[in-house]
Amino acid sequence: GPGKLLSLGVSKRLLTMSNSTPPQDNGNKKKKFKRDGRPHCPSRVLHICQVPSRATESDIISLGLPFGKVTNILMLKGRKQALLEMASEDSAHAVMKYYTMATAHLHGQPVQIQYSYHKELKTDNLANNARAQAVLQAMNTQQCGSLDVINGLPAGGGSCPNSVLRIVVENVFYPITLEVLLQIFSKFGSVLKIITFSKNNKFQALLQYADPMNAYYAKMVDGQSIYTGCCTLHVDYSNLANLNVRFNNDRSRDFTRVDLPSGNGHRALAPPAAFGTPGLFPTYAGASGFASALDFAQVPPLPGVMATSAASGQMTIPGVISLPLSSVLLVSNLNPEAITPHGLFILFGVYGDVQRVKIMFKKKDNALVQMADVAQAQLAIFHLNGQRVYGRVLHATFSKHQIVQLPRAGHDDYGLTRDYSHSPLHRFKNPASKNFQNIFPPSDTLHLSNIPTFVTVEELKDLFASTGSTVKAFRFFQKDCRMALIQLGSVEEAIQALIELHNHDFGEKHHLRVSFSK
Repeated sequence: GPGKLLSLGVSKRLLTMSNSTPPQDNGNKKKKFKRDGRPHCPSRVLHICQVPSRATESDIISLGLPFGKVTNILMLKGRKQALLEMASEDSAHAVMKYYTMATAHLHGQPVQIQYSYHKELKTDNLANNARAQAVLQAMNTQQCGSLDVINGLPAGGGSCPNSVLRIVVENVFYPITLEVLLQIFSKFGSVLKIITFSKNNKFQALLQYADPMNAYYAKMVDGQSIYTGCCTLHVDYSNLANLNVRFNNDRSRDFTRVDLPSGNGHRALAPPAAFGTPGLFPTYAGASGFASALDFAQVPPLPGVMATSAASGQMTIPGVISLPLSSVLLVSNLNPEAITPHGLFILFGVYGDVQRVKIMFKKKDNALVQMADVAQAQLAIFHLNGQRVYGRVLHATFSKHQIVQLPRAGHDDYGLTRDYSHSPLHRFKNPASKNFQNIFPPSDTLHLSNIPTFVTVEELKDLFASTGSTVKAFRFFQKDCRMALIQLGSVEEAIQALIELHNHDFGEKHHLRVSFSK
């Protein structure tokens, strides 16, 4: 316990503590500690127990650095303990609060953190403390290049080592969410904060680790693709030393703060815990090629590492049961008076190539939609689940079926099952198609293309009004009169118009193309 540390150097006057020395009776002091458990009085000095033998000064400092400035450190490797002094009691309290909810880990082993009896840590006269002070100074000031040298890493590069990374995702085809980034980058260490945003029409994120060394290894994925051929990561150090997260929701998250509001219009996430702890997020299974696109086999093991299944290519969290993923979707709460297999083919075809559709004969408000692969199925769920379609809120989830069965020969299912595997309307059959870069959630504004020159604005407005929509705005693209934007009265109206007018025949081999606009 904290009292035992006094016997390691204080009696020799190598280490002095101020305003902290308990009564002189060491025997009584030890008994009191055993009886009372951890100290009750807050202190800016933290006592860390069960420190792995290979832990370094930077490992210990990284436990406190995200919560404030670290002013001193003392390693006691022979006892597998350490003392860490924060700049203020508030910072130390923040460390204690966070690691009460989430067990701290160093090199994959849990460590215990508690308040020390000592109120101040002075190591001025302590031998062999120069390295600890050098590491402390480097990590506090984040001097460019010094962290690499201190930790024996090869120097080079023009970026300043930092615990905060800037992530840019290009060629986004499948949805990139906060959870996806968390699962990928938790491979390299304990993630404390994430902020996602869009800038210059690119998905970007800022991600803060507990340890700058975690960020160093995470930069190895720079230039890699999350999925084969798309969602390419560009990772570099951020100019920010610390992230200020205002809301805990589906766009930003501070895992050190449980009290932050969710903000308006955004989904609140579950209470924070150490990532890698069972139950925080479900397993995210990507498209075929996920494992080959991001191969973590050569990445050194770091705290908080997740397991990657080489057989399936899925990233898994210990203790979490994988979801039953399938390329077949179960779509429920449909309007049986309005929906058709063709309508589902057109709608779900916005987010992938639909192979087959089957509306249930005995329960026509349910349907099965088979996509080309699991990732396209997840993309469709991400964008369409919860949308209103023909007056009802659509529900989409993975089906237990792996394929939609076609009717047996001679069996009439009244047109409820359709095979679209060879349809010319697939948006993504061409790997080089620009449709991969133009996937957006449903909105009240539609992007129109392939408009023949002989069609007027009024004719297009009348066409969309015929679906029951209210046309609020319309304009042609200045550089290309074959494309236009049309804003309708609601997202539901836009969904219905897309279903009914995509591939509308204007004659003379001109077919209208309709998609959701950014």
